[in-house]
Amino acid sequence: MNTPDDRQLADYRDYLLRYALYRLRDEATAEEVVQETLLAALSARDGFAAQSSVKTWLTGILKHKLIDAQRKLCRDPFLLDERLDDDGSAGDFDSLFDTTGHWGSDGPRSWSNPDAALEQQDFWRVYEECASRMPRRTALVFAMRESLGHEIEEICQNLGISATNCSVLLYRARMSLRLCLDKNWFGR
Repeated sequence: MNTPDDRQLADYRDYLLRYALYRLRDEATAEEVVQETLLAALSARDGFAAQSSVKTWLTGILKHKLIDAQRKLCRDPFLLDERLDDDGSAGDFDSLFDTTGHWGSDGPRSWSNPDAALEQQDFWRVYEECASRMPRRTALVFAMRESLGHEIEEICQNLGISATNCSVLLYRARMSLRLCLDKNWFGR
């Protein structure tokens, strides 16, 4: 097999984009990563030794670019100190608590029967909407802990964050979900 030409590389663009979208869940970032992958492949194609298929070679480059993109997303500073509204804008978490740290007058309402709510398919639609409003890094930490069951130490090691930062992100994720679900599901 010879050095891949421009057309061969371009033929795999759609495949690479689907792969990146599945991993990143963000079209703009996925597009950027695929472009970086193709540029890296163009500059390194003379070194292609044909020990694998062009598709496998490109996927390997893409995987490295995805790791770089995910690290970059995790390093972006974000301070979520506000509560979510219908339009995705935010209010203040501190207003939920009194000066002693206990629930204020705007504390959580009774959710009567949470087991019944979980069984309703509509709940999961609202949950997905609420989860999608979280910042990417916060959602990633929450998913790693609550969905995948990773320990805090493992999350910190994978994302290069401190245990304190991880705990803060988990707190913010839980508060965001609680506020959004309280407003858009249980409070309706």
